[in-house]
Amino acid sequence: MSRTLADFVAASSWVDVQAQSREAKRSILNFFATALGSACDPIVTAALRALSPFSGAATATVIGHSERRDALCASFLNAVSANLLDFDDTHPETIIHPTAPVLAPVLALAETRRLSGRDVLTAFILGVDVACRFGNAVSPRHYARGWHITSTCGIFGAAAACAKLLGLPAQGIADAIGMAASQSAGNVENLPSAAKNVSVGNAARNGLFAALLAQQGFEAAPRAIEGPLGWARTMGDELDLARLLGSLGESWEIAKNTYKPYPAGIVFHSVVDACLLLRGRISGRLDQIASVTVQGSALLLARGDRAINNERDARVSIHHCVACGLVVGAAGVAEFSSDVVHRPDVARLRQKVRAELDGELPDGAARVSLRLSSGEVFVETVISPRGSLAAPLTDHDIAAKLRDGVRTGQSDWDADSVIDAAWRLDAVEDVADLLQSLRPRPASRAMTTN
Repeated sequence: MSRTLADFVAASSWVDVQAQSREAKRSILNFFATALGSACDPIVTAALRALSPFSGAATATVIGHSERRDALCASFLNAVSANLLDFDDTHPETIIHPTAPVLAPVLALAETRRLSGRDVLTAFILGVDVACRFGNAVSPRHYARGWHITSTCGIFGAAAACAKLLGLPAQGIADAIGMAASQSAGNVENLPSAAKNVSVGNAARNGLFAALLAQQGFEAAPRAIEGPLGWARTMGDELDLARLLGSLGESWEIAKNTYKPYPAGIVFHSVVDACLLLRGRISGRLDQIASVTVQGSALLLARGDRAINNERDARVSIHHCVACGLVVGAAGVAEFSSDVVHRPDVARLRQKVRAELDGELPDGAARVSLRLSSGEVFVETVISPRGSLAAPLTDHDIAAKLRDGVRTGQSDWDADSVIDAAWRLDAVEDVADLLQSLRPRPASRAMTTN
């Protein structure tokens, strides 16, 4: 099974993936938007302090900063920063956020080896396909069982993509995938904590590490994935081989990628949209809201019917998403910050919210019923929220998100230069030169390492 995927990755070229390059560039734009938005976050800078004393030759860019670190370190940091705000892309069928674990090591390795933009795009598109096909093959049981699917499946995309960049033969790519199976980890219980981001960073770094080991001749068991004691069964699943291997090279998973307008779990976006609509309908009568009922699928309630203690809780909270839509009238990065989370009026509104199961609503949909003290009831149902495949963000929306990320993340990178670089990536001969042109000079912002 690993060898079938490896044969596909090894045989594929730019000509085979070129038609997917526009969506790949949109994914890359979104990656930079989210990474720049949290590059200076205390979580990222703490990880940087922890890793810097052990970093090797500085060959790879740390996004949002002026200096570089080794490729393994940069892979980890950039995947963490891209995933930190719950603002990264989403593959709807699996809820995998594929770009953070796959693109971070691809960029780091391509910069270190001075590869071309087409090399990056080819490996990235193939890596996303591998990661999401693994997710398809074990969904929805894998995630429901508690495995953080972005991390556990993202590592396979990272390994395959990096092995492709290294020019490994099919057997080497298969070995990289097999070694990734021994490093696949991450659990849903950790979603409201920085441990979630650690597993995403590890998926990026360890995927690259698996490919580097395969390059040096390390081997994996031929059935490391599907064997009786392999990855799938030890994690509790039987692989759906049709979803894993069907239509290879014909149906591309990156074509299904979506981009978030709100920095919150994807299942909460319909809640936000419904509440923004309701805010307009009640004409400023916020002080008259008596109760709010949110109905949705079991997944919505399992992920979001929770107490709020901090901003990380807020990004996976039905109650806070309601408050953002109704009280603040916006749901950007600022609305999920500690200042807003602890605002008295926001906290009071959250206390009026009740979540209820509606098994007829699909995952990602929500019905919000608002009752005023007068007895009036207003209802909005959103099935396909903004940013979904049915209502996708435009190129302009993603560019605006990147500009906002530069501002909110207090980065000194130039947003327009990054946007231009992403759109012309397929014409770039040396990714290292491109990334060097995006990094400000070190004197403009010293990276915190102590």
